[in-house]
Amino acid sequence: MSISVPCRQLFIDGEWRQPVQGKRIPIINPATEATIGDIPAATAEDVELAVDAARKALAKNRGRDWARASGAHRAKYLRAIAAKITERKSELAKLEAIDCGKPLDEAAWDMDDVAGCFEYYADLAEALDRKQRAPLSIPMETFKSYVLREPIGVVGLITPWNYPLLMATWKVAPALAAGCTTILKPSELASVTCLELADICREVGLPPGVLNILTGLGPEAGGPLASHPHVDKIAFTGSTETGKKIMTAAAQIVKPVSLELGGKSPIIVFEDVDIDKAVEWALFGCFWTNGQICSATSRLLVHEDIATEFIEKLVTWTKNIKISDPLEEGCRLGPVVSAGQFEKVNKFISTAKSEGATILCGGGRPKHLEKGFFIEPTIIAGVNTSMQVWREEIFGPVLCVKTFKTEDEAIEVANDTHYGLGGAVLSKDAERCQRITEALQVGIMWVNCSQPCFSQAPWGGTKRSGFGRELGEWGLENYLNVKQVTEYISNEPWGWYQSPAKL
Repeated sequence: MSISVPCRQLFIDGEWRQPVQGKRIPIINPATEATIGDIPAATAEDVELAVDAARKALAKNRGRDWARASGAHRAKYLRAIAAKITERKSELAKLEAIDCGKPLDEAAWDMDDVAGCFEYYADLAEALDRKQRAPLSIPMETFKSYVLREPIGVVGLITPWNYPLLMATWKVAPALAAGCTTILKPSELASVTCLELADICREVGLPPGVLNILTGLGPEAGGPLASHPHVDKIAFTGSTETGKKIMTAAAQIVKPVSLELGGKSPIIVFEDVDIDKAVEWALFGCFWTNGQICSATSRLLVHEDIATEFIEKLVTWTKNIKISDPLEEGCRLGPVVSAGQFEKVNKFISTAKSEGATILCGGGRPKHLEKGFFIEPTIIAGVNTSMQVWREEIFGPVLCVKTFKTEDEAIEVANDTHYGLGGAVLSKDAERCQRITEALQVGIMWVNCSQPCFSQAPWGGTKRSGFGRELGEWGLENYLNVKQVTEYISNEPWGWYQSPAKL
């Protein structure tokens, strides 16, 4: 199966534009290591053009064309985008697979989620109209008060490479629904489908400047966007280290940010589970998206009473996972995204060995794949809580296993991390699951599963996993300012000061 990568430019003010400095970045297919195209490399000059376009679109016709238009007006565009995504699903899924390495079946599922997310925020945009000017209950009859929900302004959206179009959509859809104008900066490692989103926006007639898309390197494009004085907010998904830099840049002008950062999520398996079902969820929770997922439940805690049988089955199931080119039918694990990521993950594995951990399976390149950034799904046991492989986010198909005796021990070990994005508990005891759910210091909890995600449910973490929530109504609120409006409605004077006429 072959597919050509369209040659695109930057998308600014509704038009394709070459980057000011004329630079481009090669696109490497992670399954073959072949160069399959290139993308434009934006720099600070291009950021200036995009911000200017977004500000003009925000203010056009005193905002009536977009920012102050009805939510129903904006919803029409969101639904049109969703329809085009669905129409082009097969093509987009193939582009996603060859760009970032995820299995084609996963990429197709992502496209369904992209369309569904635009549809969902179209509904919320319409609902926003009904919420405007809803009266507040206040204790004085001489006043009436209500709230306006207004777009926060021009927002910069910086997104990662593991779910290129879906993670962009998590930000673009609610930002547009709120009435913001936007500049999207996807990861330079996987930008192809985001540029196709620009093409779709042209097709549906999205007003120029409402969505601008700049591909390029973080320091050259993302940095100037984060620090730009005319960008009103930054929403970022990516590493904790980059999140720190964005916070620092935004703090200089007190710019709000929302951050969805790294994770090292625990999955706790108790002795009463159906072992085969639990094994599959443990594998899915870590190896889905080739292990490159911020919420991956990559720290597996198994009750000692079932540990031997559970780990034996875990290894057997892992060895049965089909590793192949993402476009091959039945692929369940593709390559990691880049040579740099390949080296990083392998270094984690070799460090674990040197620290005394045991590689139960995997740990190297699949023997049948000589090319590509492929890493076997890897199970590591014999770890302690001070080891690098247990404490740091790997972002690859590596699952670490520990045993525990008591519920309290499991909770303590699970919470012993700087991160707090997700967590999972597997048990037939509903009360125990509730206790664990309440005890874990995370923003997302899964019970008897791992990794399901829905547009309607909030997504985000605690501690060094960031702050703010995406998806659901919370995702829309990310891009809205709340304005209190209070009106004096009495015909009587206020009467605090004595009128000079009565002196």
